[in-house]
Amino acid sequence: DDYRLFCGDLGNEVNDDLLSKAFARFPTFNMAKVIRDKRTGKTKGYGFVSFLNPADLAAALKEMNGKYVGNRPIKLRKSSWKERTDQEAAERQKASNLTSFFC
Repeated sequence: DDYRLFCGDLGNEVNDDLLSKAFARFPTFNMAKVIRDKRTGKTKGYGFVSFLNPADLAAALKEMNGKYVGNRPIKLRKSSWKERTDQEAAERQKASNLTSFFC
């Protein structure tokens, strides 16, 4: 299990590596992921960082909220991300594959 922070207000220049470097000083930092549009490759303006220890998550939230990562100050909050069941993931994939036609 890991503990995640939501990172908002990320600029287009922020990638996984830059976000990782910003949080690497926390001992149990695990990974960083900037969410991108699959079609354009541009950032959606948010991402997630994870830690193996909740104390590091709390410290990062306190110390890094409002700090500049790239060209903007980031907004942090505890992530409400939950593991999706296989069925939920399949339904989400099916919905994203639907094409709309307008007459």
